[in-house]
Formats: sequence, structure tokens, C-alpha cells
Amino acid sequence: MRLKQETEDVLWRKNSSGRFSNATLIRLSDYLSNGYRKGVRPVRNWRQTTTVSIDLMVYAILSVDEKNQVLTTYIWYRQQWLDEFLVWNPEDFDDIRQVSIPTSTIWVPDILINEFVDVGKSPDIPFVYVGYDGLVRNYKPIQVVTACSLNIYNFPFDVQNCSLTFQSWLHTINDINISLIRTTEEVMYDKSVFMNQGEWELLHILSKYNSFSIDDTDHYAEIKFHLVIRRRPLFYTVSLLLPSVFLMVMDIVGFYLPPDSGERVSFKITLLLGYSVFLIIVSDTLPATAIGTPLIGVYFVVCMALLVISLTETVLIVRLVHKQDLQPHVPEWVKRLVLQKATALLCIRNKRKFGPAPPRPPDHTGLKENNMNMEKGVGLGQVLPVKESGTVMEGILQEICSIRQFLERREEYREIAREWLQVGYVLDVLLFRIYLVAMLAYSLTLGTLWSVWQYA
Repeated sequence: MRLKQETEDVLWRKNSSGRFSNATLIRLSDYLSNGYRKGVRPVRNWRQTTTVSIDLMVYAILSVDEKNQVLTTYIWYRQQWLDEFLVWNPEDFDDIRQVSIPTSTIWVPDILINEFVDVGKSPDIPFVYVGYDGLVRNYKPIQVVTACSLNIYNFPFDVQNCSLTFQSWLHTINDINISLIRTTEEVMYDKSVFMNQGEWELLHILSKYNSFSIDDTDHYAEIKFHLVIRRRPLFYTVSLLLPSVFLMVMDIVGFYLPPDSGERVSFKITLLLGYSVFLIIVSDTLPATAIGTPLIGVYFVVCMALLVISLTETVLIVRLVHKQDLQPHVPEWVKRLVLQKATALLCIRNKRKFGPAPPRPPDHTGLKENNMNMEKGVGLGQVLPVKESGTVMEGILQEICSIRQFLERREEYREIAREWLQVGYVLDVLLFRIYLVAMLAYSLTLGTLWSVWQYA
């Protein structure tokens, strides 16, 4: 056998040109390509399965398109297989144990990624390494654009699980089988090449081997890699959540303005307009899909609804305490319900401010008759007035009675205004506390959910 090899080497040297006569790599390349058929699976026994070992390392998460449900990643992909037709003895070729040859000249397995939706901008690596024992190593970087079912409900504290499924597109498991180069634990926690400075953080990579059949006759092998990634929420917390929280806090502070002044209405209208502008600005930042809305979008809508409710409550209270002189007295049932029971329920201690109205002063409608009687009475040393003096005194008494009636009516109007103002203050405190409890409960619920999602 060795004599035959030496004879072939001598013949090759004779047929070669002068400058390549001593090139061992060219001799080896010609030796390997002599009679090689790249369209035939490289096994001597056709019943033998070609096992392709693969490996994957994530280099970067380039983009996550929630609207189109597309994930773009940059991975380092490795695959190895045994080619029985690419074997040589290193001693015959100057102890060469491995050589790089063009990928286009040898057989390459048709292993693809099922989730491919677009051709990425991957560099073309035209060579593979071949060992003297026939082990072919095809290492290359790939920009992978794949379909992924993205769940944005927990945005910006969402965790996504996207799969990359490697399988032979045509060959059954009898011809091509797939295995892992490394163990599943090594693949899971390998972040040695991952760029960890972007928006997304790589948690781990799960791998699973599976054999499936479409028509119950031919079985195919596949390995599914699950890329579990988590979004870093700091940017969205600062730019989305905190401004909304500040505006809602200002809305709560606005309740401390007096309800009988018009400043509270204008203040809350300004807050509502400011929140509307804020939503317009952040609308492009929120992810959107045709099948769902993130919880933070619902949060913004609820905050807008709370601002509208707050403005409505303010308008009603201002209307209640304004123009009270045009309203009748507060009904007795309202006094009992609001000024007595509500103040006790709300633990309001200022009874003078929120308690029932003081009793009305006694009626003096009989003043005119008393004065007339005193005028007619005769006392000790009293001189009866003449007719003209009686007419003047009667006019003066009528004017005095008119002034007193005007003052009594004004006092009555003030009493009505005071009663409605007391009712308005109590209702304002009641509605404010209900509004505050609802906002606190809503905020605590969202905070708890987001905390669980962030540390899950």
C-alpha cells in the first residue's frame, strides 16, 4: 500500500509544474478531490447514518419587532460531521493533520432553521476545516431573522422565549441524525460571547432533541434551542412610568385647593391636557400588536380615566358650593346623612366647620306692631304728636322695617350658602378619600405584578 502511494506521488510530481512540485497542501488537495462526489452522502455503507453535531452561541440580540413578531439575533453556529471520503494518512503528507478546503467542493448537510423568515446579512465563510480522520468542522456566524411569538403584555418587564429549530429539510433520521457538540448544561449557561450591554439580557439557552413524523412513515430529527431573553426596564421606567406617576401625584395634591375657588378646575384641566400630550409623545414607544395590548397601555388609559373622574368630581363640588343664594335650604335628610353620619364615618373632628348649621335667630316680624303700640301708649309726661309728625314717623318706621327685612333675607341667604358649603366640603373629603383609596389599590396591584415579573 505504501509502495503504491509513493508511486502515485512520483507520477504527480512528474505531471506537476515546477513551482507546485513540492507543495504538500496541493498534493493533499488533489488527493482528496480525486474522484470525490459532493452530491453523494459521504458514507461507504449507505445504511449507515451520518450524524451531524451542532452547537450554538448567541453573540447579540439585534432587534425585537413586536408588531411583526420577528426576532433578529446574531449567533455563532458550529456543525461537525464525519466524511469517510476525506481521510488521509498524515505521515504521507508531511504530518498534515487538518486542512481548510472550499465548502463548495464537498458534501454539506442541508440543516436549516425552521423559523427563518428573512435572509440576514451574514458574512460568507467559504471554507471548512477537515481533519485527517474525516471530521469536517463548519463554523460560521449567522444573522438569524426568525418568527417568534412575542408576548408584550408584561412590557417593559417582559421575558421572551424564542425558539431556533435546526433540522434536515429533506433527509430522514435514517440518513442524517442530529446531536449536540456540548452538553445541555454547557449550552444553557454559556454567555461567554454575548454582548451584554444592549436592551435585552440573555438569561439562558434551553436545548432539546426531538424526533417527529409527518405521515407516520418517515421520521426526522431536530434540535430546538429556546432563547430566553429579558428586557431591561430602566429606560422605560424613567421615561414612561415616572412622568405618569408625577402627574397623578399632582392630581392628588390638587384636591387640597379650596373647592369653592375656581382654581381647582383650571388646575385639573391643565393636568388633563398635559397627560394627553404625554400620551401622544409616548405612543410611538409602546409596542403594539394586532392581538394584544401591554398592561402599561391599560395603565395609561386608567390614569386618564382617573383624571377625568377627578375633574368631574371637582366640577360637581364647585357647582354645589357656587351660587348658593339661588338654592333652597339643604334638605333635612341630606343634613343627617352628610353633616352627621358622614362626618362621623370620616372621623372629621372640626365640628364647627363640618357640623350641622347653628339655629336660626328668632323672627322679628312683629316689630312694627310693637312700635305702633308704643307710639299709641301714653306715658308719664308724654306729649301727643301732631298729625304731620305721625306721618313722618310712620315713614321712618317703614324704612327701618324694610332694612331689617333685607338684612334678615341676606342672613338667610348666608345661612343657605353656609349649609351648602358645609355639604360640599364633606362630600369633597369623602370623594377624595374614595379616589385616593382606588388609586392606591390600583398602584399597589400594578407594582406587585411588575415586581413579580421583574424578578421572575
